[in-house]
Amino acid sequence: MTTALVWLRQDLRLADNPALYQACRACKHVIPVFIDDPLPGSVSQLGAASRVWLHHSLQALDAGLQTLGNRLILRQGAALPVLQQLITSTGATHVYWNRVYDPASLARDKHIKETLKQTCEVHSFNASLLNEPWEVLKADGTPYKVFTPFWKAMLKHGIQYLPLPLPERMVAPANLPDSLPVDALGLLPTIRWDTDMMTHWQVGETAAMQKLLAFLPQGADYKEARNLPAQTGTARLSPHLHFGEISPRQAVYHTEHYLQHHPEADGGLRHFMQEIGWREFAYHLLYHFPHTQERALNARFDAFPWAEDYDAVLSRWQQGQTGFPIIDAGMRELWQTGWMHNRVRMIVASLLTKNLLVPWQVGEQWFRDTLVDADLASNVFGWQWTAGCGADAAPYFRIFNPILQSQKFDPEGEYIRRWVPELHARDNKQVHLPRELGDGLRDYPLPIVDLKASRKRALMLFNCSDTDEEPHPNPSL
Repeated sequence: MTTALVWLRQDLRLADNPALYQACRACKHVIPVFIDDPLPGSVSQLGAASRVWLHHSLQALDAGLQTLGNRLILRQGAALPVLQQLITSTGATHVYWNRVYDPASLARDKHIKETLKQTCEVHSFNASLLNEPWEVLKADGTPYKVFTPFWKAMLKHGIQYLPLPLPERMVAPANLPDSLPVDALGLLPTIRWDTDMMTHWQVGETAAMQKLLAFLPQGADYKEARNLPAQTGTARLSPHLHFGEISPRQAVYHTEHYLQHHPEADGGLRHFMQEIGWREFAYHLLYHFPHTQERALNARFDAFPWAEDYDAVLSRWQQGQTGFPIIDAGMRELWQTGWMHNRVRMIVASLLTKNLLVPWQVGEQWFRDTLVDADLASNVFGWQWTAGCGADAAPYFRIFNPILQSQKFDPEGEYIRRWVPELHARDNKQVHLPRELGDGLRDYPLPIVDLKASRKRALMLFNCSDTDEEPHPNPSL
């Protein structure tokens, strides 16, 4: 009689879950397991906001499993001894998991597979990406560093796959082990700041699919609407993708299916699928250049003269007190919701790295702690891209002006007023320049830096010329 352990990580769904599906086909009994592994880079070891989401996602997954007559087994500890103990106590003959791609987890999983194969069958699958990072390479077998040829190669390789259905059966063994309660994992903060944050979200597989299907009818306008922070122009799928509550294959499949009946939406939804391609590109880079989680891909930046005494400006940036309304709106949106609009992410990152000269790693760490979609690959890629030191990067001399950006993309000031209430009474012109055009404003800070002077300093340090080119990736989908 065969029993399978299915080790779940960033694949917290029932449908289109290759490890779960194959385990149910091959084995009589199935035991779904989530391990709160202390290994840095593990899904439960990311930032505080992500841990909150994980708490609710595990609850949603367990509820789904119970409708199929099974349940989720929760454990804490290093993955290998936990799995070995479960194999011994349950008599499991097979272990299945879906691959994760951060460097530490890749090394751990390789060791676990080699160890467990001595006593049982071990199988791993791709559940997080359209294609594996090693499947889309240049003709000479080397990895891509520029997105456009990578995306063309991906399209040639294929991005359309039929998602796997729900397992037909998922029989739990009679000796199903006890589980820790989810509260025992300690994923929620002691001081419950998360309560208000989670009012902005519905968590779990069902919510993720509902969000995708609700987005598709609006997708015709995606290319333009995604740049307008006052609108709901993006799908807001990024946290669901990060935790695997929905797969990129499901997203592409349903988008293509929608386009078969609504060809008029082709331009916008093709661009949406290209943004899924940017996520793939981020994983491609992290896999082939694992040092980029800590150091710039462009080695020129190893000696870049970043600021050393930046605690004061960093604190104002984190708190949304920079004196630039679009920046402060974004940072407050992040603090209150665990998410930030994609266009604003680039603006706030540009100010921190280029005008304030704070190392990109510092901003990346703050985002990793405060974002519910703090995906390591996408977060590192986005920060290096904006700082100008990564692959296919926005060159260092491409420096956002936060005032011009807010005037262009939030012309009526709706987004600013939503998150910076002290500017609510300002008219559409003053809301972007409250200190220059407004009198008697005492409860809003002076600008943290002189934009013109700090831009000139950044250009001098990089020894380059100016340009007004615009970036294009959408890290928050």
